[in-house]
Amino acid sequence: MSFDSGSTAPERFTRRLGQLVDIETPSGRDRGLNDAYDLLDAWADGALGRPERIVSGGVPHLYWRGADPAVPKSRRVLLLGHADTVWPLGTLAENPFTVTGTRATGPGVFDMKAGLVLAFEALALAGDVSHVSMVVSGDEERGSTTSRALVEEAAEACGAVLVLEPSEGGALKTARKGVAQYRLGVNGRAAHAGLEPHNGVNALVELAHQVLTISDLADRDRGTTVTPTVGSAGTTANTVPERAFVDVDVRAWEHAELERVERELRALRPREPGAELAFQGSVNRGPLERGMSVGLLRSARAVAERLGLAPVTETGVGGGSDGNITASLGVPTLDGLGPDGGGAHARHEWVDLTSVRDRASLVAGLLDDRAP
Repeated sequence: MSFDSGSTAPERFTRRLGQLVDIETPSGRDRGLNDAYDLLDAWADGALGRPERIVSGGVPHLYWRGADPAVPKSRRVLLLGHADTVWPLGTLAENPFTVTGTRATGPGVFDMKAGLVLAFEALALAGDVSHVSMVVSGDEERGSTTSRALVEEAAEACGAVLVLEPSEGGALKTARKGVAQYRLGVNGRAAHAGLEPHNGVNALVELAHQVLTISDLADRDRGTTVTPTVGSAGTTANTVPERAFVDVDVRAWEHAELERVERELRALRPREPGAELAFQGSVNRGPLERGMSVGLLRSARAVAERLGLAPVTETGVGGGSDGNITASLGVPTLDGLGPDGGGAHARHEWVDLTSVRDRASLVAGLLDDRAP
């Protein structure tokens, strides 16, 4: 089970990747997503049965329930990916799909349309796939707010999740930081900045105190980052600001750290007399802790050795994926199984087409290992 020297799969992969990139799929755009799903359905060619189009919050998602209910849950595998990209409509005209040597470029090519195409190459290489299901979501780049319930349902019906997100320099992703997003609002009291500033309560000054305190909640030794990102205050240059806010991005390798930071954020108290704080937000994705990946990592290393592939390496990354969601449910999850490349969320994002053969063979081998 591998690509032979006469295989047309790499050419097919490149052709299909171009077709998929040529469909613009900003997060939640139903027309583009549905067009992309039509392609994926055609490529699956019934191997996983007929997929369901599940619309949640106005966003369509694609679900092949594939796995035979007679197959023990422990043997069932969920392939997981997303069709949406961070690129707004119209980007393709400025940055079309292009192949230069062994590199393919274009909006969403690396994150993660190449992974979706690779999934179907792997399914074509695998033997019995009666134990395989697949979810392709349409809002992962926005935090999976409408697809989370579907991802959780599909994962809880399986014994393992293989995430087709791109690799990191060829390495599989065995750990991802959890992500939390918060907004701290400040309510003060407006007043004329020249005539009676003493009658005001300056929301911007209060915000400044809080931003410094918030920044100190990070723990560099544990890899916990607490980053004030977007802030705003005031209405006119001659008015004491009545309202202000700051958005805060929190990332951590451990659930306990996310819980600690949220606890300390909620314990913040105003420093300026008369100021009030309003807090909102929550953990968006818990961490993918390495312990949820090590069993599947061992399997991947054994498959690579058996097939004569390069040794499998691993890494941890700060960005989140739907693999965080499935791992938080207690379902073994291995991420970064897509092709190699780089530049996620950047205009120069690219895919290494020479990595496709081995990566598809590795995924197919993992599917075969769990076949009933």
